Amino acid sequence: MSVLLPLEVRGAMVRHRGKVLIGPVDLTLAGDGLSIVIGPNGAGKTSLLKMLHGIQRLSRGELSWACGLEEARRRQAFVFQTPVMLRRTVLENLIYPLRIAGMTRAQARPPAHDWCARIGLEAAATRPATMLSGGERQKLALARALIAGPDLLFLDEPCASLDGRATREIEAILLAAAAKGTRIVMSTHDMGQARRLADEVLFILNGQVHERVGAEGFFAGPGTAEARAFLKGDIID
Repeated sequence: MSVLLPLEVRGAMVRHRGKVLIGPVDLTLAGDGLSIVIGPNGAGKTSLLKMLHGIQRLSRGELSWACGLEEARRRQAFVFQTPVMLRRTVLENLIYPLRIAGMTRAQARPPAHDWCARIGLEAAATRPATMLSGGERQKLALARALIAGPDLLFLDEPCASLDGRATREIEAILLAAAAKGTRIVMSTHDMGQARRLADEVLFILNGQVHERVGAEGFFAGPGTAEARAFLKGDIID
């Protein structure tokens, strides 16, 4: 059972230079599974994820975790669309979060080696992470986020610029993590990926959660005209 969840979001809003990026948002994030956030470009998907994770300051409203804020920060992770690699080896990138979590280097090395193998980078363990390909970097960023066993993982279009093989590998990692209890909230522009992964869908439009429903129901027939138009590929404002 998660110490972190539920997350209660009440009237949360983020503004930047007078423009509302996201909100007001009212939702409860609880349980397990994989939530997929979709919507047109500029709808507020990234802002929603950053707001929930706490790296986008609220202009109003509140987020309330089941535990204290410091504990909440330790129990979640975020993978960006373009991940930043530490200027260290692949292995050291994986050791780093475990050291932050309080492990000794000797304790951290076995799980780091295990994750290297799981993401297919065992042969590259001693290479600088900055020399990896785009797909390899994304897999490393995902492993770095998951290695400490977070209760909650946010991902912002992690497969946006990857080929089919890398996308399949990352989806397999995500499904395995979700099966082991990590709650995942992820944005994507790929409707095929959304259908493959989602337990529920959050459709974002004009900075608001326009529709939130189970994935099967959403893809069988969205409840709003805007969501139906989006699934058809129409341009919506």
